[in-house]
This record gives sequence, structure tokens and C-alpha cells, in this order.
Amino acid sequence: MILLVTVPPGREGDGILELEWALEKVRVKGTDWRGVLLAETPLSKLEALERLKNFETQAIQRVVPLERLVPARWEDIEKAVLELGKKIEGTFAVRAKVRGTKRLSQRELEVRLGSLLVERYSLKVNLGDPDYTVLVEVLGKKAGIGLVRGKDVLRFEVVD
Repeated sequence: MILLVTVPPGREGDGILELEWALEKVRVKGTDWRGVLLAETPLSKLEALERLKNFETQAIQRVVPLERLVPARWEDIEKAVLELGKKIEGTFAVRAKVRGTKRLSQRELEVRLGSLLVERYSLKVNLGDPDYTVLVEVLGKKAGIGLVRGKDVLRFEVVD
């Protein structure tokens, strides 16, 4: 399981320590973006999120579970999204965040990938309250792809 974790800029060290305490088995790497960490753990998505949910954090702001990391190229992102699309039962939305590249646009990713899933699997889009959200997190040359349900993305209030 791969987790994209955000912390206040400058608090990356605290975030890494908290992830290590909460998850125990985890490898955390900083990224080229202040406040953005990537964590890999052998724990299941359910177990990792449950442990973090019950952890009293001082630095972690957001935890986004990702299924895989692929090169940040259209064809690789499309392939990964189509694989995850097979698991969608019900409505969906695509949400993208692009950091560090001008080749991919957030809006274009959301529209093109959403259209692709509708065409391929005859799925219904619901932007307001989808059963599933396909997440695309572009970090320069890599893109994290995830498929989440409502409460799978954790958000914490962090006081500086």
C-alpha cells in the first residue's frame, strides 16, 4: 500500500516519525514538494487507515491511499485507471492534483479519464457524492493512482 501524506511545510521530519510510530512497518520518502511525503507499507489499506485514524497526530494533515505509482505519461495513467475502473460498482468521480509538470492539466485529466471510464464500462458520473473516487496525484515524473470510497482519504486538523 502506498500513501501520499501531506504535512505543513517544514514539518516533514515530524510527519515521518508519526508515520513510523503509527504504522510501524513503513518506508517514508520525502518528495520534491515541501510538505508532501510518500509512504510504502505492507499493511492493507484498511489496516493502515485504521491505525492512522486512531493515531493522535501533530503533523499529518492528509492521507491519500494509492494503489500504484506509474510514470506520469497519459498512456500509463490511462492503463492504471482502466484497471482500477473494473472495481467500480456504482457512481464515480475523477479527482486529480498535478504538481511539477506542465504537460498534464488537472482538468484535462479529470475529464478525459472520466470519459474513458464511462465509455469503457458504462459507469455513471456523480461529482457531488460519488460511490467511488478515482484519484490521480501527479508528482513530477510519477503519478499515484488510487480508488477510494468516502472515508478513505483521512484529513486531520493540525495546529502550528
